[in-house]
Amino acid sequence: MRRRLFKTIILFIAASAVLSYSFRDAVRAGTDPYYVRVIKAYDGDTVSLFINGRREKARLIGIDTPELGQRPWGLKAKKHLEELLSNSAWTVAVEFDVERRDKYGRLLCYLRTSGGKIINLQMVKDGYAMLLTIPPNVKHVDELRKAQHEARQQGLGIWGRKGLKERPSDYRKKHPYRQ
Repeated sequence: MRRRLFKTIILFIAASAVLSYSFRDAVRAGTDPYYVRVIKAYDGDTVSLFINGRREKARLIGIDTPELGQRPWGLKAKKHLEELLSNSAWTVAVEFDVERRDKYGRLLCYLRTSGGKIINLQMVKDGYAMLLTIPPNVKHVDELRKAQHEARQQGLGIWGRKGLKERPSDYRKKHPYRQ
């Protein structure tokens, strides 16, 4: 009986040690991938992640999607991201690049499905996002560039005949966010 109790206590301590390895530790150590739950998609390139019992806002690296005010493409991009996330039951692996946060304090990351697909890349392949390269975060830039070229040639999504009329960056300059 004592031996069984002792084994149970040891297993409990070992499990606690594994679980206490937090997201913050993973970020510091540069450990990839780290699996998290996505709580919400704000738009096509910004999400809220549930990490260590709290929310973290995260920006998808390497892509820029239409703003919600850029109708209908902003909403279409958001819905497509939600669809990609729902295919993974809203649980994804977080992959980092060189910089971990942007000037607004958001995490900068690539999201991967349980099957290993990079969601950022899939958004570009499907024509709902365009390439946005901000060095030094360029780990997947070649894949993203190729995906954008193919989506443009095929006229997918924002690259189609009734596609996006204005780049998201130009739209943001004309319609700055009110804070």
